[in-house]
Amino acid sequence: MNPEKIRKVYAPYSTTGEQVGQTPLTGYVDVAQAIYPAVNTGQVSTDGEWSGVIVSDKVFTIDTAHENTPNGATVLVPQKANADFIDMTGFKDILIAIKPTNGGNCAISAVMGPDTNTFANLTPVNAAVRLRGNGVWSSTGTALGDILIDGTESLTADVWNIFIIQEKLSGQKNMQIRIDNNSGGNSDITFAYMRLV
Repeated sequence: MNPEKIRKVYAPYSTTGEQVGQTPLTGYVDVAQAIYPAVNTGQVSTDGEWSGVIVSDKVFTIDTAHENTPNGATVLVPQKANADFIDMTGFKDILIAIKPTNGGNCAISAVMGPDTNTFANLTPVNAAVRLRGNGVWSSTGTALGDILIDGTESLTADVWNIFIIQEKLSGQKNMQIRIDNNSGGNSDITFAYMRLV
């Protein structure tokens, strides 16, 4: 079936239209009506640089396991085996997943990534320090506060414990997640993340 359809409309200044005048046109002209798909592939900035449309990650990025992490010890994820930071530029939400081999409590917080990376064009950064800020999600009123800190989260052993963090971490360009093992014993800790637009 042809997607293009024809409908009749009054021609400007035709004898049939409201604006009657002398014209060689007939009372109607054919106007083609068609629907054409549009695809947004990105945008060009004011300095002429093109950037593509950011889409949600399709799968989790799985970090190398921190093996035999002692009780009371801290790990920063992701680590150098893959990219050693998370770039949330253009992403709104993030899913994080933690798979420990020893069940029990842990503390989870968002921290500034390594000082070997820049935050946009700023270097050095205050590495491993909790991210602070304020926004519509903030419970600190107008004062700056820790963006993400969960002092006691109970994790189940040998399965992926998956959490969604909405909006709080959007736009962070050099970020890591700090996990404190408070499970009462040694644990292999594996971390994964998926960014969402």
